[in-house]
Amino acid sequence: MTTLIRPEGPEPDDIRLNRRALATGTLGGLFFAGYAPAALAAQAAPVTTDAAALVAEEVSYPAPDGFQLPAYVARPQGDGPFPVVIVVSEIFGVHEYIRDVCRRLAKAGYAAIAPAFFLRVADPAPLSDMQEVQRIVAAAGYEQVMGDVSATLDWASQQLWARGDRIGITGFCWGGKVVWQACARFAVLDAGVAWYGRLAPAANATPQQTEAGRPWPVDLADDLKCPVLGLYGENDRGIPLDTVEAMRSALARADQTDSEIVVYPGAPHGFHADYRDSFAPAAAADGWRRLLAFFEARVRA
Repeated sequence: MTTLIRPEGPEPDDIRLNRRALATGTLGGLFFAGYAPAALAAQAAPVTTDAAALVAEEVSYPAPDGFQLPAYVARPQGDGPFPVVIVVSEIFGVHEYIRDVCRRLAKAGYAAIAPAFFLRVADPAPLSDMQEVQRIVAAAGYEQVMGDVSATLDWASQQLWARGDRIGITGFCWGGKVVWQACARFAVLDAGVAWYGRLAPAANATPQQTEAGRPWPVDLADDLKCPVLGLYGENDRGIPLDTVEAMRSALARADQTDSEIVVYPGAPHGFHADYRDSFAPAAAADGWRRLLAFFEARVRA
């Protein structure tokens, strides 16, 4: 088991092993059935949300490059129309944690859609080799990802059960950065909630790494087309607090007064991920409460 303390996976000295025997597998659908074994904690007791009174299904729709993009959808039963939330995964793709997040949002009255951004190359969810996971994730470049978000927006707008005029986006780790990028690109989005996505290149980043990560959220503050709530941990070793303060300053300079960043004292990276060692229940619960309130005021309204 790998303890993830950085948004795009560990560096070599972050690795520590665990002897847990994993009993997860594929049930024959589009997605890996269990929790990502590369990050699953031995003592994990993940939140589990049933699908009672929900419609939960796997779908696919065309992306701009012609790829049939798979996605997991959870929404309340009934005709709707329901406000929509796009859920952007961590580096492990659409595994059980992300699907459960979708069901939690559906229980709150939203139609949640989690696109599988990485499946053009392979599914990272069942893999234990972090180098292979990172290789798969690295292949999902900015334009591809924004194209997949655009395809999701288009598909949602065609569903009778979806309110195409009320759409939010949330994402975790890798997906947190995507939230900032998408909110700077798509005017149709009403709000975003970014969970510990990188905001700026690391101080020791190579020029190649810095360039590969563009556009960085810290450079997009002027372009944000809707409010964003950022949820970050004080002890996140992959997202130093100076980059959080740089993002706050950028938001202030851009007069983005409806956007804000919350930093949880003592919380590590991945504090919402209830299947990992990094899970911090108090911070996770408060972050979820803030997410629901943020979307209630801006997406459901």
